[in-house]
Amino acid sequence: MRHQKKTLKLGRTAEHRKALLANQVCSLIEHQRIKTTLAKAKAVRPLAEKIVTLGKNGSLHARRNALSILRQKDAVKKIFDEIAPRSTDRNGGYTRIVKLGQRKSDSASMAFIEWVDAAKVIEEKPAEEKKSKRKETAPAPKQKEPAAKREEAAPKEKEPAGPTPTEEPKPKKRRWFGQRSKEEAK
Repeated sequence: MRHQKKTLKLGRTAEHRKALLANQVCSLIEHQRIKTTLAKAKAVRPLAEKIVTLGKNGSLHARRNALSILRQKDAVKKIFDEIAPRSTDRNGGYTRIVKLGQRKSDSASMAFIEWVDAAKVIEEKPAEEKKSKRKETAPAPKQKEPAAKREEAAPKEKEPAGPTPTEEPKPKKRRWFGQRSKEEAK
């Protein structure tokens, strides 16, 4: 019997499961919200909350422990600098799971897992900042030339269809083994 054995196995070996959960937590840190199956979301939640608790501690030892679990320096830096300070007044429950229903292809239960305090971050950014970033990153549209200039600039000669007199036509290939084309049968 598996009394008091809480590990969700997810049909994977221990190494594969450990890597999967670490990658899921890193994605959660980077994107603030991820869409995954309900079973994976429930498996990710304890690990994500443990990492935030390490981030609230803030010591070098806690940072190294987080790095040994996640294996991504930028994710650890973001936890310690951004996410953990937002959660200083909270004693746990840093994540929430929102059920989405079933996936069409295989009827797996889907869910969002997100930071509870992520809504504060989204509200803090004004709409003007978002618009200005889009304008800076978008390339300037190319100006269209008048049709007359385009025709003058690049007149192209059309190549004749079919083989030239110096080239020999290629023999026709059979469709599949043992079958002849109609021309070969005559």
